[in-house]
Amino acid sequence: MSQILVIGGGTVGTNAAKIAAGIGANVIIFDINLNRLKYLEDILPKNINLLVSNKHNIENEIKDADALIGAVLVPGSAAPKIVSENMIKMMQPNSIVVDVAIDQGGCIETSKPTSHSNPVFKIHNILHYCVTNMPGAFARTSTFALTNATLPYILEIANDKLEKTILRNKSIANGLNIYKGKITNKPIADLFNLHFYNISDLF
Repeated sequence: MSQILVIGGGTVGTNAAKIAAGIGANVIIFDINLNRLKYLEDILPKNINLLVSNKHNIENEIKDADALIGAVLVPGSAAPKIVSENMIKMMQPNSIVVDVAIDQGGCIETSKPTSHSNPVFKIHNILHYCVTNMPGAFARTSTFALTNATLPYILEIANDKLEKTILRNKSIANGLNIYKGKITNKPIADLFNLHFYNISDLF
């Protein structure tokens, strides 16, 4: 039975794990959030195992992995390098790495951005797929999905004053990066070493 490791138990990682489990693979999801792991334990199939994400656990499992999926997301910031080059060297020859976090710099040390026209490369005899903007391969489907998710927020903003909408709807406030030239997203401010402004202090 194939073993597939998924680094990150968010939306991307969870759906990748479901697909892999559906084709009969033994799947392990790693995440640092214990509450998220408890939630996933309740909703996922029994051939998906859950482990706390740390160096020891990843090294223990990566030696037997046929595929590794990097699905780490830190909103507004670069992805941390969770999987080191030494860990990649532990994998069996011709194993596969898919770094979905590549748009934020990748969460695997050996990753580098690739394109749909030249999507793969090998390092230490491990095949890497690190295409930026992966949903772009299915432009129509991804556009509908994005539109369905964002349209309610757009309508809410359009039907009221922006400031009122931001103060009323925490999701919209959390999605705001810059307001009148001031950075209101702390991870972005920290990433570029710029001043962060709390949005509630600007109205």
